[in-house]
Amino acid sequence: MNNPEDRKKELKEILSLHDNAYYRHGKPSISDREYDRLKDEFDSLNALDDPLGLFAGSEAGVIPKPQPVSPLVGDDRLDEFSSHQHLSPMLSLDNTYDEVEFFDFDKKLDKILKSESRSYVVEPKIDGVAVSLTYENGSLTMATTRGNGIEGDVITQNILHIKELPQQISDIGFPKLLEIRGEIFMEHDEFQRINQQRVEMGMDLYANPRNLTAGTVKLLDPRESRKRKLKIVLYGLGGYEPEGYFSSLSVFHNMIKDWGFPVVEFFSKVSSASEAWSKISELNELRDSYTYPTDGAVIKLDSLPLQELAGATAKAPRWAIAYKFESERQETILEDIQLQVGRTGAVTPVAYLKAVQLAGTTVSRASLHNADEIERKDIRIGDVVVVEKAGEIIPQVIEVVLTSRSQKSEAFIFPSNCPCCDTLLEKTDGESAWRCPNLLCSDQVKARLEYYAARGCMNIDSLGEAVIDQLVSRSFVKDLADLYFLTKEQLLSLEGFAEKSAENLLSAIEESKKQDLWRFICGLGIKHVGASASKDLAREFRSIDSIMKATDDELTSIDGVGSIMAKSIYSFFIDDGNRTMIEKLAKHGLNLSLNSTGDNTPLPFRGKTFVLTGTLVQFTRDEAGSQIERLGGKVTSSVSKKTTYLIAGPGAGSKLAKAQKLEIEILSEADFANMLMHDS
Repeated sequence: MNNPEDRKKELKEILSLHDNAYYRHGKPSISDREYDRLKDEFDSLNALDDPLGLFAGSEAGVIPKPQPVSPLVGDDRLDEFSSHQHLSPMLSLDNTYDEVEFFDFDKKLDKILKSESRSYVVEPKIDGVAVSLTYENGSLTMATTRGNGIEGDVITQNILHIKELPQQISDIGFPKLLEIRGEIFMEHDEFQRINQQRVEMGMDLYANPRNLTAGTVKLLDPRESRKRKLKIVLYGLGGYEPEGYFSSLSVFHNMIKDWGFPVVEFFSKVSSASEAWSKISELNELRDSYTYPTDGAVIKLDSLPLQELAGATAKAPRWAIAYKFESERQETILEDIQLQVGRTGAVTPVAYLKAVQLAGTTVSRASLHNADEIERKDIRIGDVVVVEKAGEIIPQVIEVVLTSRSQKSEAFIFPSNCPCCDTLLEKTDGESAWRCPNLLCSDQVKARLEYYAARGCMNIDSLGEAVIDQLVSRSFVKDLADLYFLTKEQLLSLEGFAEKSAENLLSAIEESKKQDLWRFICGLGIKHVGASASKDLAREFRSIDSIMKATDDELTSIDGVGSIMAKSIYSFFIDDGNRTMIEKLAKHGLNLSLNSTGDNTPLPFRGKTFVLTGTLVQFTRDEAGSQIERLGGKVTSSVSKKTTYLIAGPGAGSKLAKAQKLEIEILSEADFANMLMHDS
């Protein structure tokens, strides 16, 4: 297509479709890099009168003013939400993937500002959902999405549960009116937890934390959003009163940090573009260590008066740019597709790949999610495929390189029978996964045993995959209770076992009888019930017998237990096979109640929340947490007004500072040990 106007029209339609998928539905259909290429082409066709983009909307010598927001800023507004107008426009940033283009950004500012030196700030570009918070007289009154840049959807009720977010600032120096911009995100661990739940439910996995976060902030029921742990980090300045309250971004950053707002971990003020480039490289090295997904660095002029002088185009401020890190994608060969049967019977296809380096690790396998996903992408054995780590965690097959496909390739046919026991697979309405209904299927039994013995559950040393495989294959173990019937003679007959190793495993199995009740509940592998829910169930019901007798209302009255989880718990315990298994486990002397002295034993830490920080010497983090939970307390990862105690070891940093500001009682490790001696 040679006509520039026709191409512009076509690109506008294409970008509009992708914007709708990304902003409104949180389901991008192309990569950021591909989107940016299309957008750059569109911008270049629009830049005929001002190729450098220096004075769009202004005359030479006149201070450029922000232009009306372009439709291509993106619009995340939905009809179901009310809208709120931002005090100042919430523009997008121009992106670059190129070092030369970054220094061109500095040169353009030099022409506008006509100054030899200027300071920049460098911070991570967090791959989350942009948010604007409005505070009036110190109170949080509104939270809105970016929307179309002029106004956004009101999502206040969906983020009030974020523990790190201050809802009231009492400092007398706080501005009368203040818009703070930032990013809502989801930590990698929470993303994995939710995706694991979806695996167990046979549902499609979320592609990355950003998509899941976008969907969570737009849930119509705030109670549902509270079930997903969102985080927030703040870094941007919107409108404010009185005028001139802040002089620079670095001053603004330090002030909101002192007020107790969560800020970015990496924030660096530099005096030149060259220094900024060094910080970009440094950030690229550090980003994998952060708990949130980052996809680049943001570089901004520090001085607010210089920002005003630089102005903005119709799409973005001239005083800031985002340098995007290339996503880790590689092409490799899909050598095989194998099916795995999990502990709930879900049959998951796994791609076996020719090994490739990706995000610093060697990747040879990737999840294909389910049969529908294979069919939708037409993934075949022998294909050249593009592999990416979703959120830099989960390897997944993004697409097939069709131009490299062999003419002899054949479509993959998902089997109708279990690959392990040959039982006919079943599919429940509303679920994507095919399941094997045979509870005695050996692959399911193996998976349940592995889960039960894992460190996060019963922590049975030496009971790994290879040992479990032999135990099940020889029919020594058919359910969890059979572990406690094992004899030394049986173990000695297994490959790799001698007298000492057999004794060690029997000792570890015996020791598991003393594990906390919540670990046992978690180890049962009840669908939808993980460690957190297991702790809640143990704390509230205090015995397996009480949980087995619990009504639906009693279960759903517990914070964090919804109707789906309650139904799953009820279904598990009403099953005759499971009840028989638990009876056998009780006869073996497992700890099936919260403590051995009766249900009315006082719990001195009940209702108290602890946070651990710094280096602990006498305890590991897990040991300290277990002691707290044993006495009825709760352990969280972040400091908030709800925190009762902060246990601080050497090297404590920002959490200690925040606890001091909030006047939370701070304990040394010795103080904590004395508290345990007194209360145990």
